[in-house]
Amino acid sequence: MLAYCRGVSQLSFFAAESVPPAVADLSGVLAASGQIVTVGSGARISVVVDELWRATALAEMIREAGLVPEITRTDEQTPLVRTAVDPSLSRVAAEWTRGAVKTVPLRWLPGPRELRAWTLAAGSPEADRYLLGLDPHAPDTHSPLASALMRVGIAPTLIGTRGARPALRISGRRRLSRLVENVGEPPDDAEALAAWPRV
Repeated sequence: MLAYCRGVSQLSFFAAESVPPAVADLSGVLAASGQIVTVGSGARISVVVDELWRATALAEMIREAGLVPEITRTDEQTPLVRTAVDPSLSRVAAEWTRGAVKTVPLRWLPGPRELRAWTLAAGSPEADRYLLGLDPHAPDTHSPLASALMRVGIAPTLIGTRGARPALRISGRRRLSRLVENVGEPPDDAEALAAWPRV
């Protein structure tokens, strides 16, 4: 899918499918309610999601990044997907934590695959708008994530900060188009299609 990138005279190709997989893609999960913990000389990313299709699609992204995924369930029987402990995640852990607190790296820009991971973890439609879920337990990440999204041309509105479901709301045809161009095609699943961003 081709689209003009503002300030660049040539056509840019945005879709997640056009970008080679990398371990840093999984930082999109940390923009949602994902967690990263250091274990020995490596680290592990995990996220609890509300539907199995999300866990399955994220496991595929983990595999594409060269890591080993595991899908399990929480005590409440909610799907949880995580990586095996891997040394290649240590840099992500260093960038995304201060002590035991999750923090957004100063210059973090969500590229197509980071946006796809975020959408898979916590994206949902809201009438003609779209929500990217945030971590209710990491309120200090909300404003920096809104700023990061703004810097990639998808200016959001921060909502629900006092409730259990904070999110960045994306509205307007241009912003939604930009998101759709970035995240690529939905997973091959009817529930995924229903939850995927569209213009």
